[in-house]
Amino acid sequence: MATKPPSDYSEGSIRVLKGLEPVKQRPGMYTRTDNPLHVIQEVLDNAADEALAGHGKRIKTTLHADGSISVEDDGRGIPFGLHPEEKVPVIEIVYTRLHAGGKFDKGKGGAYSFSGGLHGVGVSVTNALAKRLEVTTHRESQVARIVFSGGDVIEQLQIRKAVEGDRRSGTSVRVWIDPKYFETAQLPMAELAHLLRSKAVLMPGVVVSLVNEKTKETQSWQYKGGLRDYLMQTLTGDPVIPLFEGEGFATNNDNFAEGEGAQWCVAFTEDGQPVRESYVNLIPTSAGGTHESGLRDGLFNAVKSFVDLHSLLPKGVKLLPEDVFARASYVLSAKVLDPQFQGQIKERLNSRDAVRLVSSFVRPALELWLNHHVEYGRKLAELAIKAAQSRQRAGQKVEKRKGSGVAVLPGKLTDCESRDISHNEVFLVEGDSAGGSAKMGRDKESQAILPLRGKVLNTWEVERDRLFANTEIHDIAVAIGVDPHGPNDTPDLSGLRYGKVCILSDADVDGSHIQVLLLTLFFRHFPKLIESGNVYVARPPLFRVDAPARGKKPASKTYALDEGELTAILDKLRKEGVREGAWNISRFKGLGEMSAEQLWDTTLNPDTRRLLPVHLGAMDFAATENLITKLMGKGEAAARRELMELHGDAVEIDV
Repeated sequence: MATKPPSDYSEGSIRVLKGLEPVKQRPGMYTRTDNPLHVIQEVLDNAADEALAGHGKRIKTTLHADGSISVEDDGRGIPFGLHPEEKVPVIEIVYTRLHAGGKFDKGKGGAYSFSGGLHGVGVSVTNALAKRLEVTTHRESQVARIVFSGGDVIEQLQIRKAVEGDRRSGTSVRVWIDPKYFETAQLPMAELAHLLRSKAVLMPGVVVSLVNEKTKETQSWQYKGGLRDYLMQTLTGDPVIPLFEGEGFATNNDNFAEGEGAQWCVAFTEDGQPVRESYVNLIPTSAGGTHESGLRDGLFNAVKSFVDLHSLLPKGVKLLPEDVFARASYVLSAKVLDPQFQGQIKERLNSRDAVRLVSSFVRPALELWLNHHVEYGRKLAELAIKAAQSRQRAGQKVEKRKGSGVAVLPGKLTDCESRDISHNEVFLVEGDSAGGSAKMGRDKESQAILPLRGKVLNTWEVERDRLFANTEIHDIAVAIGVDPHGPNDTPDLSGLRYGKVCILSDADVDGSHIQVLLLTLFFRHFPKLIESGNVYVARPPLFRVDAPARGKKPASKTYALDEGELTAILDKLRKEGVREGAWNISRFKGLGEMSAEQLWDTTLNPDTRRLLPVHLGAMDFAATENLITKLMGKGEAAARRELMELHGDAVEIDV
């Protein structure tokens, strides 16, 4: 009897990565691998968090002649005593364990109220990807030193008394980057200088310096005027009106945690490239996020209110947020107690409450300012109206090119008012009841709704000339304005009526099936829409958690996409002291159960929704086609069975 070859998949095939091994195996999950700037930024952010907490006034970065980089601060110094539970020096845990840090306990009583550090991952990643890393900490008249290589301790912790009269406190970290993990070991100097300069901007009074031993150059930054000084120095065009600056932070009476809020400085120019920088707890968010959405929302509503009050809007012109935002340059610094970032690199803020947080301070401040300076208000309104008129003209030009032979739109399509394709989106919604909620909750200006009745036809093996026999598919094609085509065709996309075609189905198994059927339709018969990035999948939540008032925080409603997010929300409520079971968890059976307001908040609002673009991903077209044939082909039962047996353990059953 033949025995199985040893290469077979068995219990012994599963590897468990321990310690910092996951970082070395897949560094791209934890940091940028094009250059080592982000791993140095992790060290720098720790120093900045000390200054943000009021425990430091100086941060010094040195590029040494031997290629190493050091960051030195005058904060409290990392504790080096034994951890009460782990019985290992705390300084060693910080640099060798993922998800270990001093920034999990937010609010009063924690070591840090507001910080960029969230996951306890940062400097341990730096350590894992370094040939050598030395940490020296001054604390309580003692000096401690420990040395690592590739994340492992190579020189045990040594503690000595500080020299008499030396009352320093703080931490110095010196890193020798391991180049094998990066495309280039060279630091981008312009980006590094910009990063250091921004720390000085956001912490007026703190001195941030950069010393280059090779070139003997030293740069130093200190901004006593903060955001205003910085924005004035970086603007390329002349401001139309004086800079609008302000700040707002929550107090005991607000709906947010004490101290949460934002500082901002905004300039409006007619020419030049806009300067746009945003930060959350001093972390640069180059991809923006919900705090920037809050600034946009606050600016737009204040300007619209001023325009309406003074009846400045010409007939036929509709003002949109991008008309006000188009010529805005800004620096925004938000403070959020428990920020939710997109990934470890933290380039984008995802916290939904941040929209309301920033907007609630920006809008009243700008309304007051404009009403005190009416002549500036009129100039700003003029700038926004001019932008709206040119946008509408561009939209009308596109409409004229379509010609007059447009097919009659399906009767059940609830269309949007705008003709601006880049701004418009259509939601293909499962069921009439969900369609009704979506129609009431949508933004009528730019969002169209097309309800679909029942399951859409599986079109994988349907010939193109038979597609329109199915009413639902006929309506989808006519509504989006593009004819069915193949992967090698060159269809006329000038008739496309929406920049985003969004599949919106329930978060359950039936909804996933409808999603697959629609994705099959687009991949098979509208592949160029996927290729050009026009197809999206909306992610409605599966759960809603109603939590009671706790301390100064009012009662809250939070939405969870799936079981994993639900667990995280409940863990957070427990940390906040909410009694077990005091919350109420609702599971949405379908979109039709949601009110129009809930559907807008969770799924339609561009500032808070989750909308995933559909791309081919790592597989090429042929490999994707082969996989979908196995899944959707009528004569593929054997191949489908084999696929299910192979990957069946990865499926979550929704009973």
